[in-house]
Amino acid sequence: MTTATASPEQPPTHDQQRDEQSVVPDPHAVGTEQAMEVLEVSGDGLTADAAAARLERYGPNALPSGEQESALTRLLRQFRDPMIYVLIGAAVLTTVMGHYVDTIVIAAVVIINAVIGYLQEGKAADALDGIRTMLSLEAQARRDGTWVTVPADELVPGDVVRLAAGDKVPADLRILEATNLTCEESALTGESVPVEKGTDPVEADAGLGDRTSMAFSGTTVASGSGRGLVVGTGRRTEIGHITTMLDEVESMETPLTRQMASFSTKLSLLVVIAAVLMFGIGWVLYDYSLADLTLSAIGFAVAAIPEGLPAVLTITLALGVQKMAGRNSITRRMNSVETLGSVTVICSDKTGTLTRNEMTVRTVVTPEGTYEVSGTGYAPEGDIEQDGAAVGPEERNDLRMLAEVAARTNDSTVSRKDDRWVLSGEPTDGGLRTFAMKAGIEGHDENRIDAVPFDSAYKYMATLDRIDGIGDVVNLKGAPDRLLDRCDRQGVDLDENEPLDREHWERAIDELSGQGLRVLAAAVRRADDRGSATSLTTDDIDGGGFVFLGLYGIIDPPREEAMDAIRACHDAGIRVVMITGDHAGTASAIGREMGIEDEQGAVTGNQLEEASDEELAQLARTHSVFARTSPEHKLRLVQALQDDGEVVSMTGDGVNDAPSLKRADVGVAMGIKGTEATKDAADVVLADDNFATIADAVQMGRTIYDNLRKAIVFILPTNGAQGLVVLVSVLLGMTLPLTPVQVLWVNTITAVTLALALAFEPGEPDIMRRPPRDPKESILPRAGVVRIVYVSLLLGAVTIGVFLLGQAAGVSLEISRTTAVNTLVVGQIFYLLASRFTRTTSLRKELLTTNPISWLCIAVMLLLQLAFVYVPFMQTTFASGPVGWMGWLVPLGAGVLVFAVVEADKALRRR
Repeated sequence: MTTATASPEQPPTHDQQRDEQSVVPDPHAVGTEQAMEVLEVSGDGLTADAAAARLERYGPNALPSGEQESALTRLLRQFRDPMIYVLIGAAVLTTVMGHYVDTIVIAAVVIINAVIGYLQEGKAADALDGIRTMLSLEAQARRDGTWVTVPADELVPGDVVRLAAGDKVPADLRILEATNLTCEESALTGESVPVEKGTDPVEADAGLGDRTSMAFSGTTVASGSGRGLVVGTGRRTEIGHITTMLDEVESMETPLTRQMASFSTKLSLLVVIAAVLMFGIGWVLYDYSLADLTLSAIGFAVAAIPEGLPAVLTITLALGVQKMAGRNSITRRMNSVETLGSVTVICSDKTGTLTRNEMTVRTVVTPEGTYEVSGTGYAPEGDIEQDGAAVGPEERNDLRMLAEVAARTNDSTVSRKDDRWVLSGEPTDGGLRTFAMKAGIEGHDENRIDAVPFDSAYKYMATLDRIDGIGDVVNLKGAPDRLLDRCDRQGVDLDENEPLDREHWERAIDELSGQGLRVLAAAVRRADDRGSATSLTTDDIDGGGFVFLGLYGIIDPPREEAMDAIRACHDAGIRVVMITGDHAGTASAIGREMGIEDEQGAVTGNQLEEASDEELAQLARTHSVFARTSPEHKLRLVQALQDDGEVVSMTGDGVNDAPSLKRADVGVAMGIKGTEATKDAADVVLADDNFATIADAVQMGRTIYDNLRKAIVFILPTNGAQGLVVLVSVLLGMTLPLTPVQVLWVNTITAVTLALALAFEPGEPDIMRRPPRDPKESILPRAGVVRIVYVSLLLGAVTIGVFLLGQAAGVSLEISRTTAVNTLVVGQIFYLLASRFTRTTSLRKELLTTNPISWLCIAVMLLLQLAFVYVPFMQTTFASGPVGWMGWLVPLGAGVLVFAVVEADKALRRR
């Protein structure tokens, strides 16, 4: 079986090309003998030498780990901003000119900004590592004619593997033998109930969830036992195929990243052009020296560039990340929280995400009527009602008999552990056990004489039980059609019965199935009617003579909190789309119950497969429920929505969701039940697996975006005013009212104190009743641009006026400049108070109560400015000087003027 390994220069051989695809083409569609023939192996498995040769040929049964971003790469990424490039250029020029204090201050701003971003992203990565669980797998393989335990990564195509309940399937297997074998595949296919496995081949075009002749790597054996032939390892497994898709999927830039990159590029280009023009005009019109003009151009660039903005952006996002972590949401990239605030569509998996992944009896039907069962999950809490009135088994014999059968034909247990009810056993049996407990019926396993366990070949389970006062009874539970074939009567118990009305029950089955319920049936018979009273066989069951008792309608119920979250998303103008691997009927029923309406019915994977790109785009626009989907379908749907201009969040827990999570604008993974591949592909991990946390994240994201807008509209007038001061001074040939290092001081302390206060602003009352913002719109609204212009002109004019008044009064240059700096600082404090409320007046009590951090920031700002004015080493560093009371009274008047003008503007806009 070994082949020569091609050198890098040689084209791959046919065998190597086949190895990259599938060792056995369509193994689910071929017989077991044919599969073994292709792999040149018998039922006794491989020899150790053959296994070693194949391991060298096919490689280990492991998925390559993705490349992790290095610490250096993460640090360097923090400098990728045009505004930072301009500052780095300014630092280089000041170094060349010998202005080392300016260089140090500029470099400190750049480095502090980078360190903040680096540390915050590192914390997010550490938090994600903390919730991961790593499992080492072993397998029982047939080697040299005996069963041996081998590491799972040493399995090779052709190995024969033994499976038992609870095992993780170690590779993709073609089933050779199956005894009551079922596999839990929700992580891979989205199927909410274990899938019955058998040896019979299926159609070549069968969907992943319908390939009953296969067991897939990474899934779990729910019940039974069997043997399988390894037909795919490593990248050749279905999980490996998803990994390949992940490698090929490109992550999308977030809207904020695109907007800030565009904003930074345009602003930096504008500043550089203006600085060059200013340099040229000053050189032509005035007798400036080259050094003075260069320093003035640097001063203008430093003044006009909001170097504090990246830091404010980083800190605002970091605060959002920390708040979300307190709400069980771990964010890997800070921008992701803000992006959630801009999503227009949330695509979600169903099983375990929108639903509890806990099977629950919702409806039971007996010859006497239909009963509704309340309560969800495995907690035996809830009522059984008929026509809105609660009923009990003591008054309804038909109900008691159904509960008896559910309790007796059952090998699962439901018990309370800590504060929650925990299932031990198969989920469907757990739902039936919980229903019996709600009806007041306990186990009675001690009365069991014998049992026929469930098997996919005959689709029923039967028990022989000894019941006081009645005698030996055979209880039967299973697929409705199989039980109807074995019943000739229907009734409420062994004695009260009548001839079977099969058409009635088939209509009831269709009705329940149409509601998306999984339907099981119950029947009963006296043991002495047929066969032995000491043992039970399938022949005894197949002899018939049973009384049909009724039907159980079972569903994986929606999470209550997820339903509330969906309503909140709809109120916020966000469309919710369900994309699941489960059956169409179940998906439609859950969609209707959760308010994800789709009047045209669920779209199936086969329909998506046959649709062209244009047809799929139309389906994505007009439908909200997609069922029986593969990982490729989910990825295509996300891409179609994005191509239609939507900002898409994808939520899921299975490895089948990983490619679409990576492609989405924001991928959200479940932290408890989510697979490692899903978490690695996601931007946000929910530590509590609660879909409702997404609604919190949307609200947080919108608040962050609002606060970022407020911060930009607040910061830019400072830069506009300072740039205007330098520009006017050069154009008029006058002494600069502010030195470059003083400009940088104002920019820095304003950003890290006053602008930071805006990061703590609570969300506006209507924030979750607004439609999503257009991702193409500018981060600066038109009203914000107007405010930036007039506040910049106002602050700049007042600052120049204060400086000129000082010079005219014979005040020293240091004192005049210090008073000018004070004017900018105090003016910014009053502008902050006016900016905290975008539309409403700031003359309200909420100014004092809703954001105490703002007052702390103002206090810190004033302390820093006092140090700037009066501390000797600060005077030396920044060429400042001590001012008298006039040096504060004049700036105070300027601040009141700014506040009054902004409030007047808001009043006019409200009118």
